[in-house]
Amino acid sequence: MLVIPAIDLKDGACVRLKQGRMQDATIFSTDPVETAARWVQAGGRRLHLVDLNGAFEGEPVNGDAVKAIAESFTDLPIQIGGGIRSLKTIEAYLNAGVSQVIIGTAAVEDPNLVKQACKEFAGAIYVGVDANDGYVATRGWAEQTSVKASDLVASFADDGVSAVIYTDIARDGMMQGVNVEQTVALAQSSTIDIIASGGVTNIEDIKRLAGVASVGISGAITGRAIYEGQLDLAQAQAYCDNLEQLNGVS
Repeated sequence: MLVIPAIDLKDGACVRLKQGRMQDATIFSTDPVETAARWVQAGGRRLHLVDLNGAFEGEPVNGDAVKAIAESFTDLPIQIGGGIRSLKTIEAYLNAGVSQVIIGTAAVEDPNLVKQACKEFAGAIYVGVDANDGYVATRGWAEQTSVKASDLVASFADDGVSAVIYTDIARDGMMQGVNVEQTVALAQSSTIDIIASGGVTNIEDIKRLAGVASVGISGAITGRAIYEGQLDLAQAQAYCDNLEQLNGVS
């Protein structure tokens, strides 16, 4: 299981929100490339980028920062979400050096985009499922839908989605622990790999997720915890690697 550092971009700065509230942002850095370097040096093997402005605007806003990071770390897998609602945007990000793009709002509002994208950009499409009490929220979490997270994931089972990033909105940025139970339930009901997000607070959360990773949890995204020093990225990744070696997982 990979421990994946998150870099959330708002107005060109690296921030963390609480439960997705744009007005409740903590600025951790004004240099996204320097922040990326920090996590790469700490042992990060993949980066999770989010264009927060883009999630609300419906189109990329912090694209320059994303491109700068991708150009600085050409051998590092990078995934980007926020405002990705067209094939043109997907192509532009992939051409800029991003490895995977995350379709969130459009997965609910325009599911055919996911299906088309998987055909045109095989292996490069993730779906972002942001849920509150098991129901999907869209447009930067500002709109609650009546769509169940499990139903949304199931609808893409045969389309070639490489992974689902599942975020428990109630836990995100709150340092209250990851929702292991719902993450496991989603992984068990799906044939698509799940990357856990929201509430990863300390090494105990990593241990809990790594302990059940065999059900189909391939990664855990962490943000505020590593920025505030509650979780040591290198220690967390080493734990996962050692556990996999003990279990004979390559």
